[in-house]
Amino acid sequence: MTSRRGRGPAAPSPPGGPRRTSGPGQTGRGQGARGQSSRGQTGRGQAATARPGVRGGGAERAPRRARGGRPPGPPRRPRALLRRRIVRRDPIKRLNVGLLLVAFVLSLFAGRLVQLQGLESKGYAEAAIRQRLNRIPLPAVRGAITFAQGQPLAMTVDARVIYADPSLIQQYEQKNHTNIRNKIATTLASMFGLDPATLLKKLTPRSKMDHYRELIHHVEPDRARLVTGMDFTGIGTQQEYRRIYPGGSLAANVVGFVNAAGDGAAGLESSMNKLLKGRSGWQKVEVSEKGQRIPMGEDQQLKPIPGKGLRLTLDQDIQWKAQDAIAKQVKATKAQSGSVIVLDPRSGQILAMATAPTFDPASYGRYPESDWGNRVVQDDFEPGSTSKVVTAAAALEAGHVTPDTVFDVPDHITKFDRTFHDSETHPTEPLTFAGVLAKSSNVGTIMAADKLSDAQLYQYLRAFGYGQETGVGLPGEAAGSLKPPNQWWGTDRYSLAFGQSVSVNALQVASVYATIANHGVRVTPNLIAGTTDDRGTLTAAAKPSQHRVISSATAAEITKMLEGVTTKEGTAPAAQIPGYRVAGKTGTAQRVNPRTGSYDGGGYTATFVGFAPAENPQLVVEAVLQKPQNGYYGGEVAAPVFKDVMSFALQSRRVPPSSGRSQKIRISPDQG
Repeated sequence: MTSRRGRGPAAPSPPGGPRRTSGPGQTGRGQGARGQSSRGQTGRGQAATARPGVRGGGAERAPRRARGGRPPGPPRRPRALLRRRIVRRDPIKRLNVGLLLVAFVLSLFAGRLVQLQGLESKGYAEAAIRQRLNRIPLPAVRGAITFAQGQPLAMTVDARVIYADPSLIQQYEQKNHTNIRNKIATTLASMFGLDPATLLKKLTPRSKMDHYRELIHHVEPDRARLVTGMDFTGIGTQQEYRRIYPGGSLAANVVGFVNAAGDGAAGLESSMNKLLKGRSGWQKVEVSEKGQRIPMGEDQQLKPIPGKGLRLTLDQDIQWKAQDAIAKQVKATKAQSGSVIVLDPRSGQILAMATAPTFDPASYGRYPESDWGNRVVQDDFEPGSTSKVVTAAAALEAGHVTPDTVFDVPDHITKFDRTFHDSETHPTEPLTFAGVLAKSSNVGTIMAADKLSDAQLYQYLRAFGYGQETGVGLPGEAAGSLKPPNQWWGTDRYSLAFGQSVSVNALQVASVYATIANHGVRVTPNLIAGTTDDRGTLTAAAKPSQHRVISSATAAEITKMLEGVTTKEGTAPAAQIPGYRVAGKTGTAQRVNPRTGSYDGGGYTATFVGFAPAENPQLVVEAVLQKPQNGYYGGEVAAPVFKDVMSFALQSRRVPPSSGRSQKIRISPDQG
């Protein structure tokens, strides 16, 4: 076969038969309609072949046959190129999903905000305020206690409290890498005599908001300025008040004292504490974390109400004299204790109330607690012969005896299984009833008391104030002991007649004699003249209660009989005061030994109580000494104290001397 014109001989067919090749733009069997693209891609996944010698767009070039060699093998199938699949997403959908996510997150925040600011806002707000608020106490000014003339016995003065801001101190230490707490504690401890360890504990914060801790109270302003001048971080001062006692131990057992907590702990400071103290206030201020006050922050305040002052009936000069006299006599007689009381019998006002030993209220901790109380009302004792005036008044008031009634008095008398004695042995002697009282005969008093019933004797003892508090308003008052007749033993009525088997306090005894001096009318003893406000305005106290105990005639007869006690024939000539008529009575009573319950080893209570001028009584004075060692008779150890104090008081009150002599009384029937 010959080739066509212009062409070379036909190429042999490949093994397996002739193979049709596709020219440009043609497709072979099994190929797609489009054929091979210019990028060498084939339709339906089949590879395309190019005609020999023809360059197809993108087709592989046919290998040339090597001269004299074998024809080339079948062409290699080209690798299929991976076509990247493009996924088109809807942007609206993506936006909606994003918005949903944002809305969900926002809803979580919104819910939390509703919880915090709506449902729980009040609790969080209160907690935040509590963290920022500091409560500062505002103490009230305690009322003053003064003498009758206005001189201060107890008063309140300006002072400072030294406080610390522990949190601020800790912040300063952390910032400056130093320890100033030890320095502060050591410095303040040396200045005020305190324990450094205790101060160091107070300087240690309990929390981050621990901004106020009180360290030292009642600091004088000058010393407080020294502390602030040291410029310690976190240390400051604040105003408060301090109780002082200008008179020192003068009337200390009446006034008492205020303890470290600011409350009265003895005397009137204790019993009238609520009135004197007033009502404290407080202030709440907001502070920052650095301890600085927030100017426009929360500021709450409860203003304090000042306490009322007390104006007493005590006379400063007479109180000083009474205290001086009893202190000297206690020392001279080596007595366990002593007391003196001065009364105005007409008004019941107490002009002096002194005890020894005493104490200084400004440093009460240095004294034993037994010295803090007021022995005039707190110590009860058997009155002894001073109680014989009650028996005498009852017998006279009942009309059973007169001052001139004569008794044949032996030195002892037996009643049932008990024998009663006079203080000294003597033969049987005739004595008038006035003589019985003047010589203080126990036996003669028992003989007069035999004319009284048990009910009558008890009635007058109660009417004179035995067995009941005086109502003077001092703490710890002993009401004494007086059993009713249905509880008396067989011989109790006889010992009661001369002052045994009954106990009283010194003020009760003084009140008995004030009743006689006031013509038989008992006026309740009183110590408080009135109250004063913060401007010093006095509100007088209510008038004390009074009632008649005996008739004025009986009181006059008793007074005349008591004048005989201070004569040479009586038991207390040492009580005489030149220029004044004096009426009074001695008492020498056995003390019960608390260890044995008997009189053995108990010692004695020596007493003298009286009034002057006898014709117009202005003052009552009582002196009591417990368990004296150098002498023990009332006329020996107590009467001189009475004379000393009464003489001074009469002159201080400008009481004129008596206009006439004492009326003589008949001690025995053979006297004219």
